[in-house]
Amino acid sequence: MYSPVLLRDRSRPVQVLLGGVIPAAVGAIAGVLLGVSAAAYWIWGAIAAVGGFLAGFEHRDGWGGADRGFFGGAFYGTALLITHALVGTHAKVSLGSFPPFLVVLTAIIGMLLSAAGGRIARWQRERAGIVAPDEKVAG
Repeated sequence: MYSPVLLRDRSRPVQVLLGGVIPAAVGAIAGVLLGVSAAAYWIWGAIAAVGGFLAGFEHRDGWGGADRGFFGGAFYGTALLITHALVGTHAKVSLGSFPPFLVVLTAIIGMLLSAAGGRIARWQRERAGIVAPDEKVAG
């Protein structure tokens, strides 16, 4: 079974890169695509969602994944809105009547996706009998 290195076991610069810089960069690309094509924006959003789910696998459980997903989603949504405003194009997808609410939505969606990934990863480790140093297998 594939067992990724946990985020907490990585160096601080790598943690910042994986947990903050990459979600913000992905959000910035989404902000550009928002003014280019609705289809490209949604496809890129789906790819980002898969990335958020897979990021949860780098955590001991769903709770750790939820924390990372919440902040990753918030960084994604914030970068999306800032980049879209800087580019100055007309949005091909509705941002609603209060666009800053998008940050709340992306944070919640990111939290749920990464929590699911973290929970599945823990279930797989328990099933395979792999235990992290500070984890106990239920039983």
